[in-house]
Amino acid sequence: MSIISNQSSFTFPLTSATDKASQRQQLRKFIRQQRSALSEQQQQDAEKKIVQAVLDFLQPRAVKHIALYLSFDGEISTKLLIQQLWEKGYHLYLPVLHPFSPGNLLFLAYTSDTPLRKNKFAIDEPILDVTKVLPADQLDIIFTPLVAFDQYKNRLGMGGGFYDRTLENWQQKNFLPVGLAHSCQQVQEIPAEIWDIPLFEILAV
Repeated sequence: MSIISNQSSFTFPLTSATDKASQRQQLRKFIRQQRSALSEQQQQDAEKKIVQAVLDFLQPRAVKHIALYLSFDGEISTKLLIQQLWEKGYHLYLPVLHPFSPGNLLFLAYTSDTPLRKNKFAIDEPILDVTKVLPADQLDIIFTPLVAFDQYKNRLGMGGGFYDRTLENWQQKNFLPVGLAHSCQQVQEIPAEIWDIPLFEILAV
């Protein structure tokens, strides 16, 4: 069951495709501002709450391999969550920009000793090592970042389409895609495009 509350009042009309692209950009800007306005205390509270929300989600499921991400740009910090999942024996993986297939992701094993570097978006990712790659269809859960989401579990990302490509036809694959978000990132309706992939679940605190 989704953990969703405090829906944003930000709404907008849907008209032409050109307008929709503009609306998506406007929405990204608005929600990123909302998220950036959260106080340090609010961020710390959210970091603790998301840990419990994730553990509750995982508890009834036979899960071993989990992909997540290192938080960036006001996203809920995943630092405490990562520590908790390591302690509970889960195998963790981080996304890496695919070096030979632009717009796609690889998932590399992530431990406390994994060396990191900043990618072209200034986001930390593991240094590519093909021996550490796990194919996405061997993951059990992919926790995804997002900018905005709605009650239909649509997600709006940063616009690169990396996760949209990864999650394409996820219903026919082994993993479940789950979004993590602040509750202030919820809007009435995402102006969805045909390539947008609704998630299995969104955990928002």
